[in-house]
Amino acid sequence: MKCLSLLLAAMALFGQQTVVRAARLFDGRSATLQSPGLVVVEGNKIVGVGPSAVLAPNAKVIDLGDATLLPGFMDAHVHLGMQFGLDRRQEVLDEQARTPAEIALRHAKYARATLDAGFTTVRNLGDWNGVDIALRNVINAGEIPGPRILASGPGLGSLGGHCDMTNGARPGFRGREPDWRDGVVDSAESGRQAVRHNIKYGADLIKICATGGVLSLNNDVDSPQLTQAELDAIVDEAHAKGKKVTAHAHGAAGAKRAVRAGIDSIEHGSFLDDEALTLMKQKGTFYVPTLHALWALDQVEKKGGVMDPRTRVKMQAAARRLDETFRSAVARGVRIAFGTDAGVGPHGTNAEEFVLLVQKGLSPIEALKAATSVDAELFGVADTLGTLESGKLADIVAVPGDPVADITKTRTVIFVMKDGRVHKN
Repeated sequence: MKCLSLLLAAMALFGQQTVVRAARLFDGRSATLQSPGLVVVEGNKIVGVGPSAVLAPNAKVIDLGDATLLPGFMDAHVHLGMQFGLDRRQEVLDEQARTPAEIALRHAKYARATLDAGFTTVRNLGDWNGVDIALRNVINAGEIPGPRILASGPGLGSLGGHCDMTNGARPGFRGREPDWRDGVVDSAESGRQAVRHNIKYGADLIKICATGGVLSLNNDVDSPQLTQAELDAIVDEAHAKGKKVTAHAHGAAGAKRAVRAGIDSIEHGSFLDDEALTLMKQKGTFYVPTLHALWALDQVEKKGGVMDPRTRVKMQAAARRLDETFRSAVARGVRIAFGTDAGVGPHGTNAEEFVLLVQKGLSPIEALKAATSVDAELFGVADTLGTLESGKLADIVAVPGDPVADITKTRTVIFVMKDGRVHKN
């Protein structure tokens, strides 16, 4: 009876515990793997990591064997409302015909694929009709499975620029020219209005288009598209309200304007020059190279996909420069964050970015950090996510074998826990 009483007393000290065990563990911060790997979870929090963790007598043990435990992966740049296939021109027309309800249902499908791939937190950068914010809310309520979403709402850019969704359409296609309510700004003041509008309707951060893009028509991929005054106003207004700002920026001139304005991250950055990279290093600006996007477009080309000739020219120009730019950024010590531009490529293939980052110069550990602790810092959630340590939210993934020895192991996620709930095992 005394033993039973002691057991019951010990059990009362603990909540229901889940212990996740594997051969190895990457904590998101260290330069090496730990062995063996063990994480103790109570509710939605991590309460212990490593062999010294205290286990409750009634703990449920999940033993994954020859695998590696890691923090839930993060992706700094996704578009959950779209997914390009082999006929980009037809898809553009289809996008215009879809209702917000249909787009929302596609969002849910792509969100599930992203979570299944081990990405438990993402930034959705540029969406219209409020669908990304609605998706975030229903996922947070536990009504459908998906990653934790930081949603930007509509991207902000210039009339006829990369963030103008009527770019390339016939005049009057949507009845009126878009304005700041649609993300199209033409002055510093309308930039402030657009920021306030997005935040009013629930945006977690602000996305801007500082230059042209590969997939938009009627603009050069590297041309600057917002003035310094417009960028200064947008960043100032967002930061004053506690929101981070990220810039789609292929070209050096537009990127430098954004960095001088105090932007938090540069996305893509295909044509960044030495001055831009030096400025980013000085200011601590994160660089999200989205190597996955050009890889995905190259896959479309190899499969005989249909692409607008103007898009093909811009894609090829960006591809020629991006490798050099990325290697130069790494050499200068610019902080590399993990983002894919998924939606340009298939959702659920996000881990291909790990392989590309390593191929182009990051070590496997640096690539893993980019998608965990570095992204957590960029997102502003490092106090709750990004590492496996006591007190953090229980976002845990596992891959077979050793991803430091073979980074392609990240393509095969065998276990996903988000917020203490097992989604894949």
